[in-house]
Amino acid sequence: MPILPIHLIGQPVLRRKTERIESITPEVRQLIQDMIMTMGNAEGIGLAAPQVGHPIRLFVVDISPLIEDLIPEEHETLPEQPMIFINPEIIWESDDEDEFEEGCLSIPEIKEYVKRPASIEITYQDQSFSQQTITVDSLLARVIQHEYDHIEGTLFIDHISAFRRSLLKRRLSEIARNNVEANYPVYSA
Repeated sequence: MPILPIHLIGQPVLRRKTERIESITPEVRQLIQDMIMTMGNAEGIGLAAPQVGHPIRLFVVDISPLIEDLIPEEHETLPEQPMIFINPEIIWESDDEDEFEEGCLSIPEIKEYVKRPASIEITYQDQSFSQQTITVDSLLARVIQHEYDHIEGTLFIDHISAFRRSLLKRRLSEIARNNVEANYPVYSA
């Protein structure tokens, strides 16, 4: 299982519309395993297929390291990790919002506070291509929404104010030119 290079901001695949997965092929199964390995290697808690160059509706999440360390009371109710989301659709969002600092493997070195719905309901297919629906809140809801944004061509910086983005413009341009320190392989065009 290879570690895949992660595409950085500025790569067109991060803004493309993604395609539905019609069946679980050996290639899709391999990609899922490679994404899980890549996410772990990068010390990430989520990774979407566009971040590794595949414009398809797939992402993986594993928040167990953070839950065990930061929020041990949520560990008991946490669904089995890692979670695989194929063809997901968010079907409900709470009116209540939380604000939390987010980062992204495709935008290393930058963290910003982002407001998101506190709870969501999402329907998706798991790695067996079985239909699932879950309602989640807290950190898991945030990470799922962050990864879901990736398959919609949205990045977390799209949720911050235009003023904050303007302050980050030069640094984002440097990252897009691969002028960045990352402890994982990055894709260079």
